[in-house]
Amino acid sequence: MSFLATLSFALVMLVLAASPGPGVMATVSRALTSGFRPAMVVVCGIVFGDLIFLMFALFGLQFLAQSLGQLFVVVKIVGAGYLIWQGIKTFLNNDSSLSKRKQPLPTYGYFISGLTITLANPKVILFYCGFLPTFISLADLTAMNIFTVVGVITVVLFSVLGSYAWLAGSARRRIQSSRSQSLLKRLAGAVMISTGVAIAARH
Repeated sequence: MSFLATLSFALVMLVLAASPGPGVMATVSRALTSGFRPAMVVVCGIVFGDLIFLMFALFGLQFLAQSLGQLFVVVKIVGAGYLIWQGIKTFLNNDSSLSKRKQPLPTYGYFISGLTITLANPKVILFYCGFLPTFISLADLTAMNIFTVVGVITVVLFSVLGSYAWLAGSARRRIQSSRSQSLLKRLAGAVMISTGVAIAARH
C-alpha cells in the first residue's frame, strides 16, 4: 500500500470506528460501571474479533463464514443475552457506589463480551471484502500489505474506543454523590441492555 492509500484507509476507519454502534456503547457502559481498565479489556475483545473477520476477508474465507451462518446466529443470541443480563444486573444493583463491586466480573468475561459483540455481526466480513479492494488488491497480497492493514485497524480501533473509554472513565471518577452514581449506574445498565437488544435484532 502506498502512503496515500494507507492514510486514506486510516481516515475512513477512523470515521467508521467513531460512529456510535454496539462496540462504542459497550465500551462506554463498561467504563461507566467498572472504570477505564476493564473497558479496555472489552476493547481488546472487540479488536480481536475484527481482526478475525479481517483475516477471513483477506484470505477469501468469506464463503466459509457465510456457510456457518447458524453458528453466528447462536453467537449473536448468546452475546446479546450476556449483555442484557449484565445490563439488568447493573441497573438493579442496589449498591450506589460505582467503585465497589462485591463480585467483579473476571477479566476474561470482559474480553468475551467484547469479542461476541464483533462475532455477532458476520457482515463485518462482507464489509471488509467490499471495502478493502478500494485500497489494496486482495488478489495480490503481500506480507507488508497485510501487516499494514492489520496495524491500521488495530491502532485506529484502540485509539478511538480507548478515547471513549477514557472519557467515560473520567466522568465516572468525577461523580462523587451517591445519587449521581446511582443514576449513572442505571444509565450504564440501560445502555448495556439496549446494546444487547440491538445485537439480537440485527439481521
